[in-house]
Amino acid sequence: FIDFLKIKFPEAKSEVKRVLADGDFIILHVHSLRVPNTRGRAIIEIFRLENGKIDEHWDVIQEIPETSANPNGMF
Repeated sequence: FIDFLKIKFPEAKSEVKRVLADGDFIILHVHSLRVPNTRGRAIIEIFRLENGKIDEHWDVIQEIPETSANPNGMF
């Protein structure tokens, strides 16, 4: 999948905004830009580790809207 993304979106960049850890769980809050000069996407990645390796993964992805219902922003 990563190889596909590199080919389809060669200028893509992601910035990890927050990292949270709780026991065997790691949570990332990420700002992802597939195409430069766009608002991008807000992503939450959740990983469960077992024996030092990723055993399970979940994510939630939302396009960043042009306007927000509040002044707090996505990040």
